[in-house]
Amino acid sequence: MTKTYFGTDGIRGRVGRSPITADFMLKLGWAAGRVFSRHGKSKILIGKDTRISGYMFESALEAGLSAAGVDILLLGPMPTPAIAYLTKTFRADAGIVISASHNPFFDNGIKFFSGEGTKLSDEMELAIEAELQQAMVTVESDHLGKARRVDDAGGRYVEYCKSTAPGLSLKGKKIVIDCAHGATYDVAPKVFSELGADITVIGNKPNGLNINEGVGSTSPKQLKQVVLESNADLGIAFDGDGDRVLMVDDQGELVDGDELLYIIARNRKENGGLNGGVVGTLMTNLGLERALEKLDIPLVRAKVGDRYVLELLSSHNWILGGENSGHLVCKDVSTTGDGIVSALQVLKALVAYDQSLYQAKSGMRKFPQEMINVQLPRKMDILAQPEVVSGVQAAEKELGSSGRVLLRPSGTEPVVRVMVEGEDPALVRKVCRHLAAQVENAIN
Repeated sequence: MTKTYFGTDGIRGRVGRSPITADFMLKLGWAAGRVFSRHGKSKILIGKDTRISGYMFESALEAGLSAAGVDILLLGPMPTPAIAYLTKTFRADAGIVISASHNPFFDNGIKFFSGEGTKLSDEMELAIEAELQQAMVTVESDHLGKARRVDDAGGRYVEYCKSTAPGLSLKGKKIVIDCAHGATYDVAPKVFSELGADITVIGNKPNGLNINEGVGSTSPKQLKQVVLESNADLGIAFDGDGDRVLMVDDQGELVDGDELLYIIARNRKENGGLNGGVVGTLMTNLGLERALEKLDIPLVRAKVGDRYVLELLSSHNWILGGENSGHLVCKDVSTTGDGIVSALQVLKALVAYDQSLYQAKSGMRKFPQEMINVQLPRKMDILAQPEVVSGVQAAEKELGSSGRVLLRPSGTEPVVRVMVEGEDPALVRKVCRHLAAQVENAIN
């Protein structure tokens, strides 16, 4: 069966347009409640980011779950990974996150976590979609679900985050934190200040409409500026729902997910805590692969998307993986990507090395990368076109062993992404543009 609503990371779209509507969320809550209560009375957590539409969808989901006979715990604005952690801690059957991550405020979406704090299986998502096709029936009044707010959810999560880096002291560290006016606005400053850091916080004034607007991991310009102006040791940028993290070093340079992975992997390798290799994605920079080779750490590439990274980690029984976007997974301390926890793992390595972030990242040299999005006017298997196949082969031959080529149809837009990376930036640019032109010719 194919899914109608669930994508690679839940359900997401523009508020007010199907399926991101109040009536759909009511039915979705009911359908999920039906699935999770098949074996008796169940309990489901609901958390959200700071979008104005979160209030509407929280109420709709609550009503649907109650109609299915499910009890509800309302967490309020909390990072996505906090819901994963608290779902497991409260021994709930599932957790629901109302968020569109790094998207603007007019988008929203739904993510589910299992009782183990992991993403739902395809089977569970298909079961929920099957229930969505049924007529909604409310349980008898004496079986309706009850709802209550959890007042200490933030405090529980703060303590959990600190516990993932035992013994870490940030005394003497001057850190700028960018919360993207999102779900980390309250808990992230508490975590880093309670560990002793001297913090400056930006992006911590959410008003329902400004999430990710000019701040956060997708817009780090302001963070770079504040780090330089305040002579900070580093800056930390989260996205709207707190499952991604990027950093800025004391030189004002952005440090992406690949570089952060390198720092964590190197530290884990040296202290015996790596347990195997690292999982990246098709977009992981070749520079990370080469840097890990020098440390005798294997890298395998998953499809783009955190669920695919998690799947490969599980199949290899490894603990560390992530994407260059900053979605990092440290499976020995978290069941999913967690921006705050990942930042603490990086800081733990910096303290152990007694190095600045700028110094620690220098062991990895990023390869120049060029990417061009080519519009697809119709659905087609672009990778099967003879002209494209020969173009890729010619590009790979021209780059030799010092580069690579990737053509990837987007999962969210009608485009094919043409990506080329290698040691020579001029050659990379030339090869990418020529290949993109060949792809356009094949389409037309």
